[in-house]
Amino acid sequence: MINIAFISFSCFILLFASSAIAEYSDADFLVENSIDLPSLGEVTHVAEADSEGEKDDAIMSETCRKFAADDNADVGAVVKAGCEPTLEQMSFLMDNPIGNVAMLFTQFDWTRLRSGENKNTANQGVYTGILQFPKPVSENWNLISRVVWTVPSLPISQRKIDRLGNTSGGFPPGGGPVTPPGRPVAPIDFLDGRTTDFGDMYYVGLFSPKDPHRFKNGALGLWGVGFDLALPTAQEDILGSGKYSAGPSALAVYLGKKWKYGALVQHYWDFASHDKGRDDVNLTNVQSIYYYSLDATTSIGAGPNIIMNWEQDSDNFLTLPVGTGISKTLQFGKLPVRIGAEVHYAVIRPDDEIGSDWNLRFYFIPAVPSVFIPILN
Repeated sequence: MINIAFISFSCFILLFASSAIAEYSDADFLVENSIDLPSLGEVTHVAEADSEGEKDDAIMSETCRKFAADDNADVGAVVKAGCEPTLEQMSFLMDNPIGNVAMLFTQFDWTRLRSGENKNTANQGVYTGILQFPKPVSENWNLISRVVWTVPSLPISQRKIDRLGNTSGGFPPGGGPVTPPGRPVAPIDFLDGRTTDFGDMYYVGLFSPKDPHRFKNGALGLWGVGFDLALPTAQEDILGSGKYSAGPSALAVYLGKKWKYGALVQHYWDFASHDKGRDDVNLTNVQSIYYYSLDATTSIGAGPNIIMNWEQDSDNFLTLPVGTGISKTLQFGKLPVRIGAEVHYAVIRPDDEIGSDWNLRFYFIPAVPSVFIPILN
């Protein structure tokens, strides 16, 4: 069973998100004691001004109209001007992986696994939560933090493995293919049974310039460099690596009006473990990004994870998926939420080990501009 630590951590995340949403709803630009608050991007029409106050309101309304007409407007500037960001502006901000926005990713992956030896198949499920938020560290730089937690559900029985007395193998950083316990092993089918519980946790920190590179066509060039850390918090051996791991991270993204593409690269080396019998970690996780915008709030594309496990031989080290999907940014009350679904197929996967075949991904992502969260400013 998922233990009290996971429940407590989830409550903390929900409290953080609730506080952010409350801050969003009660921002200074909202009219005090108003019953009918405007939605995202709504402009309140003002009658012809007959007083100084009404003239100011008319000027403010015109300013907000100009901001609302620009989907790429700086959301921070929009808010400081006393206006509300439109849904289209929030959708563009959410496209920016290092933007001034706090996002709570809720992601579910269903993966069809295939055994390299006997070609048996089974289903793996993983819930992944990601809290991403920016924090200024200087006048020109931000630290983009990603706190990641997982709840894997693997088609492998931990009890069977325990009976063998074998603690190697596990679920590597980044959610790659399961590494079965080392050989020789008893003649049991590892794609049998089920183990579900809290998995390992990760942190990714990226230092990124506040001002992105601007191309002549108006597109943005985004980049960041930093580090990652993996913590062996899994409640069962097979659900994690059993190792403390760390390494470099880097991100590069082209963010155009229509095309968005790039990659987040993370590498992990283990440096400590409570269990000396666990496999070494030397793994690269590349989250590719390629999306095309159909309109200001709808995109097609995918973000599959390419896994390179350097502890495996040349026939088993690479998992290379491709895919497609669709996402839409919607508005729930005052909260913008992105909902999406993707399908990935591994064109290259391990020959002799358990590897990914098909993957279905579903996600929803509520977002709040960081300007509404005082601790992030």
